[in-house]
Amino acid sequence: MTTAAELPGSVRKFLDRPHTATFTTLRPDGTPHVTPVRFTFDAVTGLARVTTRAGARKARNVTAGGPAAPVALCQADGFRWATLEGCATVTEDPVRLAEAVRRYTARYHAVPPTPPDLVVIEIAVDRVLRLNL
Repeated sequence: MTTAAELPGSVRKFLDRPHTATFTTLRPDGTPHVTPVRFTFDAVTGLARVTTRAGARKARNVTAGGPAAPVALCQADGFRWATLEGCATVTEDPVRLAEAVRRYTARYHAVPPTPPDLVVIEIAVDRVLRLNL
């Protein structure tokens, strides 16, 4: 187990690759909801971002979980993987949303979908688990 600030270069490089990840949130009844997402991660600040619709189940789960909603992002490539765990919040703040879109575009070389109810889920990563990185 490592914190974002302690990540070796090999993990940072892996998390910069334009892969998708699974994003796990908890439904109000406590059961896990897992969905594939594209995301960005800033290892310097320890902040991961997922853009989505405000009405998407993942955003509703995070909102229902309150300011300490636990989530996990897991990026895998064969037998190499990294999981980012932390607490998430949902915001529609235009400045934070623009930063999420900018980072997504840089990572995936494409603009993310832009539905009218676009929001960003921000994850304050406090634990990183990994294998073969």
